[in-house]
Amino acid sequence: MTKPVPWIIGIIGLVFMGLAIVYWLTPADGLPRFLPGFQAESDHVHLTHALGSLIVALVLFAIAIIWFQLSAEDY
Repeated sequence: MTKPVPWIIGIIGLVFMGLAIVYWLTPADGLPRFLPGFQAESDHVHLTHALGSLIVALVLFAIAIIWFQLSAEDY
């Protein structure tokens, strides 16, 4: 049986991937108010926020994959 930690890390990676897509496709006035970067009456797209979220997601995916491979070697 695999450990739950890589699954949790993978799910958090999916959340950050979704966040990157939201930042990439939504202008600042269309973002939910709880997200950093919300600006009323602004059509600015936060590409740096999207890129940062994408990088975090890819790092989390890499950690989850490595963890899966290391846990598979234990059996």
